[in-house]
Amino acid sequence: MVKAVYDELGHPRPKRHFTIGINDDVSHTSLKVDPTFDTEPADVVRALFYGLGADGTVGANKNSIKIIGEDTPNYAQGYFVYDSKKSGSVTISHLRFGPRPIRSAYLISKANFVACHQFGFLEKYEMVKQAVPGATFLLNSPYGRDEVWDHLPAEVQQQILEKNLKLYVIDAFKVARDTGMGVRINTIMQTCFFAISGVLPRDEAIAHIKKSIEKTYSRKGAEVVQKNFAAVDHTLAHLYEISTAGKKITGKRRPPAVAESAPDFVKRVTALMLAGQGDLLPVSAFPVDGTWPTATSKWEKRSIALEIPVWEPSLCIQCNKCALICPHAAIRPKYFEPAKLAGAPKDFLTMDFKSPDVKGNKYALQVAPDDCTGCSLCVEICPAESKTEKGKKAILMRDAMPLKEKERQNWEFFLSIPEPDRTKVKLDVKGTQFLEPLFEFSGACTGCGETPYIKLLTQLYGDRAVIANATGCSSIFGGNLPTTPYTQNEAGRGPAWANSLFEDNAEFGFGMRLAIDKQAEHAKELLRTMGTAVGDALVQEILTADQSDEAGIDKQRGRVKLLKEKLAKVKGPEAAFLVNIADYLVRKSVWIVGGDGWAYDIGYGGLDHVIAMGRDVNILVLDTEVYSNTGGQASKATPMGAAAKFAVAGKSMPKKDLAMLAMSYGHPYVARVAMGAKDAQTVNAFKEADSYTGTSVIVAYAHCIAHGYEMSEALGQQEKAVESGYWPLFRYDPRRVAQGESPLKLDSPAPKIDLQKFVENETRFRQVEAANPEAFSRMLAQAQKDVREKYALYEQLARAMNPANLVPGGAKKPSA
Repeated sequence: MVKAVYDELGHPRPKRHFTIGINDDVSHTSLKVDPTFDTEPADVVRALFYGLGADGTVGANKNSIKIIGEDTPNYAQGYFVYDSKKSGSVTISHLRFGPRPIRSAYLISKANFVACHQFGFLEKYEMVKQAVPGATFLLNSPYGRDEVWDHLPAEVQQQILEKNLKLYVIDAFKVARDTGMGVRINTIMQTCFFAISGVLPRDEAIAHIKKSIEKTYSRKGAEVVQKNFAAVDHTLAHLYEISTAGKKITGKRRPPAVAESAPDFVKRVTALMLAGQGDLLPVSAFPVDGTWPTATSKWEKRSIALEIPVWEPSLCIQCNKCALICPHAAIRPKYFEPAKLAGAPKDFLTMDFKSPDVKGNKYALQVAPDDCTGCSLCVEICPAESKTEKGKKAILMRDAMPLKEKERQNWEFFLSIPEPDRTKVKLDVKGTQFLEPLFEFSGACTGCGETPYIKLLTQLYGDRAVIANATGCSSIFGGNLPTTPYTQNEAGRGPAWANSLFEDNAEFGFGMRLAIDKQAEHAKELLRTMGTAVGDALVQEILTADQSDEAGIDKQRGRVKLLKEKLAKVKGPEAAFLVNIADYLVRKSVWIVGGDGWAYDIGYGGLDHVIAMGRDVNILVLDTEVYSNTGGQASKATPMGAAAKFAVAGKSMPKKDLAMLAMSYGHPYVARVAMGAKDAQTVNAFKEADSYTGTSVIVAYAHCIAHGYEMSEALGQQEKAVESGYWPLFRYDPRRVAQGESPLKLDSPAPKIDLQKFVENETRFRQVEAANPEAFSRMLAQAQKDVREKYALYEQLARAMNPANLVPGGAKKPSA
């Protein structure tokens, strides 16, 4: 075990000395270090900025470095620290500015300027601890200058007073909303920094900021530039210095990093990592075999939403669409007997459950306030609107701060209500959302288009799912430390998940299928020899079990449990080995999951090979049409006319039709889906894919922040993609031929709006148009032509594949 002295950020930097002990041995080693190691000239500004991924903090700080390093005589240094989550995670920017070349460690442990861009960080991170006496502390706060002090944690108040920090506050989100910036507060907080840090004279700094804005955002259009200008102009009027003279410590103590009820491993290891102190952990703290506990994301409680959904039962029609589309499984429904309401908090809302099959039950819809990211997709999809108040729906977004304490209690009570019996739930859009999601609270971007599909997968098949996940966004938010979003049900079962590389994920999942089949085959061979020991009737029941639905799966699990109990009384190596592999007698659902960078590009060769083999694997392609995880590079899924890295002038070639290529084999099940456009079709595709005993491929439209629009508008964009014919929905099921039907079923009508209506809302197209209108016009015209021709081709194929249109010998009947 190694013991060392750490600096305030938890990084193992030597100070005066460090001590090393090997296996608690008494021998020690000391090293002398220059006593000026931690000192820097007084004229060097050392600034720490704590931001939230996608709020623009890092981008603004990079601009600040450019402004100071390029436009002034000063020198600049910047270093940026991120965690492994997508947008919505903490970012720490370490910036130094000074009149001489800067030769210093990148990480700042003693700052004379600290900025907290998210008020909730004060309860999680020791950011003020890094501030030196007399430093400036800039805080983005939803509380006004007269009330903000009493809302600071006691630890923060104490450090501000002891170090005599200069405290400045601004409600940056209010300024952002008022100037049309949404939740991007980067320009506002950058302006505050220059206004109070003294790095540059205020007027000169603002002139530089506006010049930088024009340079950075001009390609996105004049409207974006003007909104940023307005944000700069409104900032200084809303920036206040808070006098701390005579202030007392009145705040509440910080809550622990994780709840006391968390498992031991979470409290010992995960909690330190969540607090940004993971470097303090010795190697011995980690699992020796590299596996990591699941069901840990529920302990993180990021609490990043400014607004959370509020339920209005009087308007609710219990469609459960809000739960289906929620990217983080943060809003959930349940139905239950009224007796389960005993001990409910006074503000816990319910209504009578509307169901012809289940009488006399109650229904509740509950949000997890600290796990919601505030994307508002639940509001966008909600179809239940008041007939008397325009715009009022059964779900509405409201300020989170005053609601969180109440909703935390409601959420805890909601979790205590038993889950429904899976064997009695109808698997349609409404029913699937009564099934417990075994993928929850991931580190995906706010409003992510990929996670609702994965969540649905785990609701349908999660406790028997085996998932091979290609590298990409879905592997990052699927297995990012320190928390894991894949979880377990009450029986302790959950998805088995493993990440593979871009280039071999299809083969990786294919190998899982082969291994499972071989284990099941061996288990059956051994089982056939055990009739005398465990009973011939039980053997035959297990071998001939119908496992085509939840009821069948549940019965088979019961038989396998009974088998294990009987085998425990049987001596011999065969019985012992059968106990180890008996669970393979329960049908497993193998899923190969990844993005378009994997499926269309780097892993396509392996994917094509696996499709051709015809084995029982399900392939889910989360198509964001760009390499989202690595910064937005073009893939073969990127549409014609869209800008991306390596295609800044607009991609000149059309999008690859992966679904058509898979369908050309004839034997796979293939579906193209878009949950935001037609959720029932999506649910049906997932059910059909799993029930199909051959290879299944689902290509799912996944909106992404890389497309360049507010994610709250994503479902409308999905609808336009379908209505324009850009993303035709269909399901190709070879089983239909035996029923005298065409295997290809189109689930969306012919294009009814022009492609222009779809592309005009997305920055990835608009910036190409702004840069070269003539070239964009040509690409759009060609893309429009391609869309109509492609839909006509699908229509023709659907007709041609219909057995009714074929004469004996397989020739097509002549058209009338």
